[in-house]
Amino acid sequence: MAPSDGVLTGWFEDHRAFLWGLAYRITGSAADADDTVQETFVRAFRHAPAHLDDPRRWLTRVAVNVGRDILRRRKRRAYIGLWLPTPIDTSDDALSSGEPVVEGQTLEGRYGLLESVSLAFLHALEALSPTQRAVLLLRDVFDYSASEVAATIDRSTGNVRIIHHRARLAMAAYERRRSIPTASTRARTGKALEQFLRLLADSDVPGIERMLAADVKALSDGGGEFAASLRPIGGPARVALFFVRLAASRAGRTRVAIRSINEFPTALVDFESPLGRRPPRLVLGIDLDRPGLIACVRVIASSSKLAAVRSH
Repeated sequence: MAPSDGVLTGWFEDHRAFLWGLAYRITGSAADADDTVQETFVRAFRHAPAHLDDPRRWLTRVAVNVGRDILRRRKRRAYIGLWLPTPIDTSDDALSSGEPVVEGQTLEGRYGLLESVSLAFLHALEALSPTQRAVLLLRDVFDYSASEVAATIDRSTGNVRIIHHRARLAMAAYERRRSIPTASTRARTGKALEQFLRLLADSDVPGIERMLAADVKALSDGGGEFAASLRPIGGPARVALFFVRLAASRAGRTRVAIRSINEFPTALVDFESPLGRRPPRLVLGIDLDRPGLIACVRVIASSSKLAAVRSH
């Protein structure tokens, strides 16, 4: 016997935010997170036991497996150029996980709730398999024990520990550049971003180069819809010249606003007169290394991904 409509409605109200936050971290996509939550409650309507002592655990198990399936299907599809996560607006408050979130909060796991929605973290997760991604998130963000993860993904506890170990190894590059979104790191990032944009407006290539780490990379995602570099651009000289030439190719008025996107200051740019296959709007975000130099510049222009970011 399935739960009543009233019970299911209560589950939806109580657990939707948590499930969406989990699904967004698993897939890196706001649209896929929406689909995951919807499918989770469809399955709850069809298959959930009438009485559950802990509905969230049951719903989490379903959502994790739906999210993994969606991620597998997405990775099998051809994507034009570089794939970057969907940016989400966090100007008003942190992405809700369904749990209390406070500045600097960490759980027993390795990563805090706010850090785990940063674009740098979500992009790093792309190096993991769907199962590795789910295990790492459950263990290191949501503080599940190995046995609880094993029950969630239908694996043995020993197998989960092996998967978790391999997932952590795959995150080694992220660990070296890890940036936790505290008030100080946000302020430092915002200041660097504003300086980068000023130099860009002045076409100051040498000035931009001095802001960039020796191994800096620029990544752009146009989703096949707009012109974008199909591969990473590396090195201070190439990255600085790329952005100055890109800015110089624009015509008409440009509006720039600094917003909190995925918990870090990010530029939302609107172009009055986009030309050819240039996008009408984009978000531009940076990662800083420990000395304070720009280690990565991400540009996301896909209109479907920017649907989750409201206008000025």
